Amino acid sequence: MSKSPTISFIGAGNMASAIIGGMLDNGFQAANIWVSAPDDSHLQSVRNQFGVYTTTDNRYCAEQADMLVLAVKPQVMADVCKGIAPVVQNTRPLIVSIAAGLTAETIDEWLGGGLPLVRVMPNTPSLVGKGAAGLFANGSVSGDQKTMVQTVFESIGTALWVNNENLIHSVTALSGSGPAYFFLMLEALESAATEAGLEPATARMLAIQTMAGAAEMAAGSEHEPAQLKRNVMSPGGTTERAINTFEEGGMRNLVKKAYDAAFERSQEMSKELADKQ
Repeated sequence: MSKSPTISFIGAGNMASAIIGGMLDNGFQAANIWVSAPDDSHLQSVRNQFGVYTTTDNRYCAEQADMLVLAVKPQVMADVCKGIAPVVQNTRPLIVSIAAGLTAETIDEWLGGGLPLVRVMPNTPSLVGKGAAGLFANGSVSGDQKTMVQTVFESIGTALWVNNENLIHSVTALSGSGPAYFFLMLEALESAATEAGLEPATARMLAIQTMAGAAEMAAGSEHEPAQLKRNVMSPGGTTERAINTFEEGGMRNLVKKAYDAAFERSQEMSKELADKQ
């Protein structure tokens, strides 16, 4: 593999754009990035924003790649893979899929088999450089290739490996769906504070900053969340009463039920996608 690998993207949606933007912000060169999509008017905005190479020809885009990122919807992945299979069987790039639900084995089969392939489960905060991604590599991926993938996805947040592909379902239920869990908490806090008399905009900004500050403290602390929680609580104080109310209301069990529901749905969707192809 070249010292400055060429990274190609098939698909030019929000997640592909987020990854490209993060790469460029972290020292990758636009001259080493290719993007393909069916609509050239969409590609024009990508060219204007990032200065990368673009094409409507998926095969030509794949042919340039040392690392090929498949950033299309799961429902069209089979057609895309089968269309570029002759090319990638000849050039043997590292394949990276960010499509939810489709297994590494299924994608590799559509591409003709025997390719190094990494599955990535990113999340929407990647769009602002604060993503949390789970990564799984099949047995054909080299150490250098794993490093390259990790470098790319660390340009838009945190990227952590799992050693069993089934754990991607766990990642999906945690960080994949997780942003919505916190948005729900923000929504509930804003509503409660507004009912208590705060202006909605004030309530929202205080809630957002409180959540951001708590996350920053957790990320930078040597203490577990349980200890950080105790550090905020004073005996007989406001925080203790609020936390006791959460506990008495079964919040832990509700979070576990919600997580399990997302985990089970991830498994179901994977099977549904496989059955439809």
